[in-house]
This record gives sequence, structure tokens and C-alpha cells, in this order.
Amino acid sequence: MRDDDTDRPRRPVSHTIGESLDTLSLDEIAARIALLRAEIERLETAKSGKMTAMDRATSIFKL
Repeated sequence: MRDDDTDRPRRPVSHTIGESLDTLSLDEIAARIALLRAEIERLETAKSGKMTAMDRATSIFKL
């Protein structure tokens, strides 16, 4: 990192699906990949929780 880069404010990492990636640096691409992987993990956890709740509800109503 160059010294003049340390004075610039950092943009928060965010990503819009389908946006152009042409202007991103390798570090910015890596940050977005990490962000998206974390979001996928969060979604998979939510899905798993909902599936567990659905399975429990189904087992109760099968009496």
C-alpha cells in the first residue's frame, strides 16, 4: 500500500449482483468474495433452521 492511499477514506465493502468488476482491484475483489461467502453461510444457516422447524412441525401434525 502506498502512503497516499492511507489518507483516503475506505469505502465500505458491498456488492451489487451483476455490477461491473472492471474497476476493482484484486484486494477489492477478494473483499467482495469474502463478503459473499459470509452471506452464503448466513443464508445456509437460516435455511437449515427453517428446515428443522418445518420438520418438527410436520412430525407434530402427523400424529
